[in-house]
Amino acid sequence: MSFPQFADLSYLVASILFIFGLKRLSSPATARSGNAIASLGMLIAIVVTLLDKQVLNYTTLLAGIVLGSAIGAVAARRVQMTAMPQMVGIFNGFGGGASALVAAAEFFRLTGGTGSISLDAALSIMAGVFIGTVTLSGSFIAFGKLQGFVTGAPVTYPLQKTLNLLLFLTAIGLSAYVIAVRPDPNLFLAVAVVTLVLGVLLVLPIGGADMPVVISLLNSYSGLVASAAGFAIDNKVLIVSGALVGASGLILTRIMCVAMNRSLLNVLFGAVGTADAKGAPGGGPGVGDATVRETNAEEAAIMLAYAKSVIVVPGYGLAVAQAQHVARELADVLNGRGVEVRYAIHPVAGRMPGHMNVLLAEANVPYDELFDMDEINPSFERTDVALVVGANDVVNPAARHDTSSPIYGMPIMDVDKARHVLILKRSLRPGFAGVDNELFYDAKTMMLFGDAKDSLTKLVSEVRSA
Repeated sequence: MSFPQFADLSYLVASILFIFGLKRLSSPATARSGNAIASLGMLIAIVVTLLDKQVLNYTTLLAGIVLGSAIGAVAARRVQMTAMPQMVGIFNGFGGGASALVAAAEFFRLTGGTGSISLDAALSIMAGVFIGTVTLSGSFIAFGKLQGFVTGAPVTYPLQKTLNLLLFLTAIGLSAYVIAVRPDPNLFLAVAVVTLVLGVLLVLPIGGADMPVVISLLNSYSGLVASAAGFAIDNKVLIVSGALVGASGLILTRIMCVAMNRSLLNVLFGAVGTADAKGAPGGGPGVGDATVRETNAEEAAIMLAYAKSVIVVPGYGLAVAQAQHVARELADVLNGRGVEVRYAIHPVAGRMPGHMNVLLAEANVPYDELFDMDEINPSFERTDVALVVGANDVVNPAARHDTSSPIYGMPIMDVDKARHVLILKRSLRPGFAGVDNELFYDAKTMMLFGDAKDSLTKLVSEVRSA
């Protein structure tokens, strides 16, 4: 067997491992092994590529591997679960930027000697630079919104869509000239600059409520640009792996949009959400003349302790307070008293797809206690207590009937159908959609204000003594 045949066979094995790994990532129970399988596939692909291609400087290559591995290891261990969406956003950006650099290096390599470039290579390179730079700048704006460096509210201004369209058409026109007429390096760099600006302006108008969709879409972009880079340098396994990431990201984006009952165009251009809105610290007026029923830990604990069934609905507030371990402790105490405890996971709860699943898995919550929205919703009307920890928009009944609400039509958790509702929140501040939550003022709802971790700790203590 010749080495080219061995390389192709190795790339095929790596691609198969990617597919099996991706499949196993679809379940929390198998995700760890899926990650290991996909990593093994990538290791095979890297080793074979290094043997197959001429490497100019192994010292520089090894230095990059050591430095990158060290940064990744430190980040993986030190970054809190609350910041995981930001970390994913940064990874998307770096992935897009790396692929754009590969495309740029190939452009200058091919044009450096002859000043010409084949049509297929030019198409792949320009696609790589176009998508890669949009992904790079857009991902860092998404990171800024999630981290608080950039306002989470939509940033809009007059003629915004017109300007974005002009930038897009300019980048397309310049790319077409480079591909079809002359591979001018200056025009090539101009495309990169225009698309960098375009990436910033595309993400700025998107509100914080839509960040899970944006993260998923940018992840898809990073895969598509990796595939384009694979075509540019004629690397089969890069083409396959990029296509897998791109396709899975698009599918997940579609799932997120369906979960919010909104189109992708509405997410990208609807400017939904006012994440910087303020709310009362507790109690006070609400919808119309309604007021909230504020409770204390002792009263809430008695209700939980003598319930037969409890459904926990986690949201981003659980992540902010890093209260997942205490939530698991409360569930264990309730289970010890014969209370059935389950967890209801909304597809867009948190700030990235699967955020709540990962958070609860970190606290060793049994996988068979986690239920998707469609599975758990019919159970709420037969549940004694729905315990909402930090969730907001995904439990707002206004989504069913208020046609003027930005979340109208979004499938929600049927928390209001439970016999009693206990909500743990810091304040009455609206969620990312920027709208008041009718559930707060429901007659069957009790509000326990404060930090989620502190409130859950008090509940654990009170339930034990109840």
